[in-house]
Amino acid sequence: MSGNRRKPPQGRGRRAAQPPPSPGRRAASRGGQAPPSAPGPEGHGRRAVQGHGAAPGAPGHGGRAEARRAAQSGGGRRRAAAAAASAQGARRGRGRGRGVPERKRFIDYPRAGKYGVRRWLPSWKLVSGTCFGFFALMMGALGIGLLLVDVPNDELAAAQAQKNVYYWKDGSQMVVAGGGDQNRQIVGINEIPEHMRWAAIAAENETFYEDSGVDPMGIARAVFKMATGGETQSGSTITQQYVKNSYLDQSQTLTRKAKELLISIKVGGVKSKDEILAGYLNTGYYGRGAYGIQAAAQAYYHKDAKNLDASESAFLSATLNGPNLYDPQGGVGSAATPEKNLKRAKARWSWTLDREVAIGRMDKSKRDAIKAKGFPDPEKPKKSTELKGQTGYLVQLADNYIKNLPASEGGISERSLDQGGYRIHTTFDKKKVQQLQKTVEAVKKKNIDPEKRDVDKYVQFGGASVRPQDGAIQAIYGGEDAVKHFTNNADYTGVQVGSTFKPFVMAAAMRDGVRDPKGPEVQAPDMRTKVSPKSVYNGNNKIKLRNYDGTVWHDKDGREWHQKNDGNESRGMINLRTAMQYSVNTPFIQLGWDVGTEKVKQAALDAGLTKDSLARTTPTFSLGTSQPSAIRMASAYGTFATSGTQADPYSVTKVERKGEVRYEHKRVTKPAFDRPVADNITSMLETVVQKGTGTTAKGLGRPAAGKTGTTDGNKSAWFTGYTPQLSTSVGMWRVNDKAKSQKFLEMYGVGGQKSIHGASFPAEIWTKYMKQALKGAPIKKFPVPEPIGEKVYGDGASPDPTPTKPSAPPTPSDEPSQTPSDKPSETESPSPSPSNTSCPPFDPNCDDNQDNGGSDSGGADGGGGDPGGNTGDPGGGDPGGGDQGGIFGGPNSYRRE
Repeated sequence: MSGNRRKPPQGRGRRAAQPPPSPGRRAASRGGQAPPSAPGPEGHGRRAVQGHGAAPGAPGHGGRAEARRAAQSGGGRRRAAAAAASAQGARRGRGRGRGVPERKRFIDYPRAGKYGVRRWLPSWKLVSGTCFGFFALMMGALGIGLLLVDVPNDELAAAQAQKNVYYWKDGSQMVVAGGGDQNRQIVGINEIPEHMRWAAIAAENETFYEDSGVDPMGIARAVFKMATGGETQSGSTITQQYVKNSYLDQSQTLTRKAKELLISIKVGGVKSKDEILAGYLNTGYYGRGAYGIQAAAQAYYHKDAKNLDASESAFLSATLNGPNLYDPQGGVGSAATPEKNLKRAKARWSWTLDREVAIGRMDKSKRDAIKAKGFPDPEKPKKSTELKGQTGYLVQLADNYIKNLPASEGGISERSLDQGGYRIHTTFDKKKVQQLQKTVEAVKKKNIDPEKRDVDKYVQFGGASVRPQDGAIQAIYGGEDAVKHFTNNADYTGVQVGSTFKPFVMAAAMRDGVRDPKGPEVQAPDMRTKVSPKSVYNGNNKIKLRNYDGTVWHDKDGREWHQKNDGNESRGMINLRTAMQYSVNTPFIQLGWDVGTEKVKQAALDAGLTKDSLARTTPTFSLGTSQPSAIRMASAYGTFATSGTQADPYSVTKVERKGEVRYEHKRVTKPAFDRPVADNITSMLETVVQKGTGTTAKGLGRPAAGKTGTTDGNKSAWFTGYTPQLSTSVGMWRVNDKAKSQKFLEMYGVGGQKSIHGASFPAEIWTKYMKQALKGAPIKKFPVPEPIGEKVYGDGASPDPTPTKPSAPPTPSDEPSQTPSDKPSETESPSPSPSNTSCPPFDPNCDDNQDNGGSDSGGADGGGGDPGGNTGDPGGGDPGGGDQGGIFGGPNSYRRE
C-alpha cells in the first residue's frame, strides 16, 4: 500500500500541494496561530496557516511557480486559472498600494476602454452634461449681470438733445435752429399717428407688444457674426434699438451688446411699451439729417408727424432700416444712386404695407387703395438756411423775447432753450420780411458803392414793422446777413433817433401842459396849461434857452445855451404844427423845457420806449439824443395810430414742448394817452408827410403819418411813420462793426449826396416797402382830431397876430452845419426849394410851399452835448453802454420796466 502512494516532489512537495495564497491583507495572527474563527488551509489570508512550527517559504508565499507546480501535481484547470488570477490580482494590489480597487474618472474623456476614433468621440452623457453646465453658467452670469447692471438714471444727452423749430406767422416752418447738434424734436406718443407706429412694428418687430424686449437668437447671431469677423448686424428688437439709441453708444462690440441685452430686459420691466415705442421713433435716424419722426416728417414731407398718412408712414419706416439706401434723392456711394434707392424704397414700402395686413393692422382693401394711389414721393430736400440772411436776426428776437418773460408767464431760461425741443411760433410775416429785405437791398445797391466812394463803406440800415393794435412784430431788417454782421440793427444799436423824438415832446405838452411862469418849479396839474398845436414859439436860430419862468438858462459854469436850427435858418414866430412840419429845433427845445424834460421822458415811456434807451434829461433830450431801437420806435408810433392805446412789441405767439403749451401770448394793452392827444399828434405828423420834410412818403398813396430825423454830425438818419394798420421805422448810420473800437461815422457824401437826412434813403425805403406790405389792404383814414389845449405863447412870442419876419439865411460856408436838415435830395422829392418866408404864427394850416428846410437835429454828437458844456448824454456818438442787445450791448427791445 505504501508502494502505491505517490511521493511528493523533493524539496517543495508540501508547499506545492497547498492552494494559492489569498490576496487578503493578513490571514493569521503574528504568532503564527490562527484564531478560532480563522479559515483553514483553504482560507484567503495573505499568509496561509502552515501548522505549528511551519517555516517561512511554506505554501502561501507562492506566485506563478506555485500555480504551475500545482497544475503539474495534478490540480485541475480551474484551480490553475484561479491561481493565475490570484497572482495577477496580487500584483495589481501591490502596484496601487495595498490592493485598493481602481476608481472611475468623473469625466471619462478620452473614453476608457475605447480605442481609435471611438476613444475621442464624446458620449451622449458627456455632451448633454456639457450643454446643461453651459446653460447653468450662462443663467448664473445673466442673473449676476442683472444684479450689477442698472438702467441709467438719465438717457444720453445726445439722444435727448433737440433742435428748436421756429414757425412763421402763417404756421409754416421758418427754420430749425439752436438746441443740440442733431435735428431732433421729440413728440409724444399721441402725436405719432397709429399707422406710423404699426408700420414700424410690422417691419421691425411684429411681436413688440408680446415679447420681453429682447431677441436671444438675434443677439446670438450678432455675437457670432462679430466674433467670427463677419458683417455686423443688430438682430435687435425695438426695445433693444431704443436702449442703444438712448442709453448706449453706437459701437458694435461684445461689451456693448451685453449691456444692451441686460438694460433692455430691465427697461422692458420698468417702461411701458408705448413709452419705448415713442422713444424709439423719436431717437431713430431717418436720413436728411433728421433724428426722430417729427424732424423726418418735416424733412421728407414738410409737415408735422401728426399729419402723416399711412402711405407716408410706411415709407418713413423703411428709412429706419438704412436711410442712405432708401432716400429717393440718393445717398453716399455707388449703391445709393437715386434710381437704386427709389427702387429699394418702393419695394420696402410695398412690403411694409403687406406686413401690416399680415399682422392684422390694415385691411386688404385699404392696402390695395394705397398701392393703387402710388408711392408717396417725398419732397426734394430743402437747402439748410441755418441762420443766414434775416433768419438769424428773427431767431435772436424770438429767443430774447421768451428768455425775458417772467417765469410765471412762461419764460424759458437760456439753459433750457439751449437744450432744445421747443416749437416756437412767431409773429413774423414771411412776405413782409422778404419785402423789407428786398427794398433795403435794392436802394443800397442803387446808391451805395464802396468801390466808388470811400465814405460809402460801413453804411448800415435797420428797420422794423409792428402791428399797432397788439404790438406784433411783422418784419425786421437786422442787417446784411446774420452770419456776417452780428448786430441786429432792428434791435438796440445805440443810434440816436434825432427829431423823430419830437412827437413825444408834443404829446407831453398836450397831456401835461406847460408850467405857470409865475408858479413854483413843481406844479399841480391845475397850475399847468395844456398846449394846442396852434401855440406859438420863437423859431429863430440861436435863441437863448430860457427857464419856464422866463429867466435865461445857465449851466453850472454860468454859460448860456443857444440852440441852432438846420442851416442856421431863422423861422421867426411859428406855431407848433409848422415847427413839426419843418422840424425846427428851437421851438421844441424850449417847449420841452417849459413842460419839463421829466414829463417828456414819461410821455416817451408811456408811448412804449424803454427807460434804459433814454438819454439824460438835459435840454437837448427833447431833440432826440436817446437811442431807442427801430422796433421800439415803430411800436411807440403805433400808440398814436391806435388813438393812444399802447401795446408792447412781441415776437412769439406760442411755445410748445412735447405736446404741451409752455407759453401762449395774451393780448395786453393799456391806455397811454387820451384820444384827443394821440389823434392830434397823428394830424401833425400827417402834415409832415403831406407838406413837410416827409413828402417822399406821399408816394404811398394812402393816409400816412410820419416824422424824419437826423442827428448832429450827420451820423444817423431816420424815418418813422404809420398807417392805421402798420407802423414802420427805418434807420441809417455808419459804423465799422469789425473795428475794436466802435464809433459812429459821419455820412456827408454817402450815396453821392451832400448829406443824409431822414427824408432821403430812409424815407424812400419806408415808402417802397410800405407800398408792398399794404398791397391789397383796405385804405383807412385816421380819425379827425378833437380840438385840444390852449394857444400858448412861448418866450418872445406875443398874442399880437403880426408875423415876425424871419432872419436872412446864413452865408454859405464850407463848414457843415452842426444840425443837418431833412431836406430831400433833388432827385428824391419834387418839392420846391425852401423859400425865405414862413407861415404866419397864428395860422397852423398855412402852406408856404416849403416841403423841407427844418432841422432834424438830435443834439450834438456825443450825446447832444449838454448845454453849457456838460458831458453828453449816455450812449450818444459811440456805440456802447446799456445791457442786452447786439454787438454793442445795450437794452433790447423786450426789456420791461
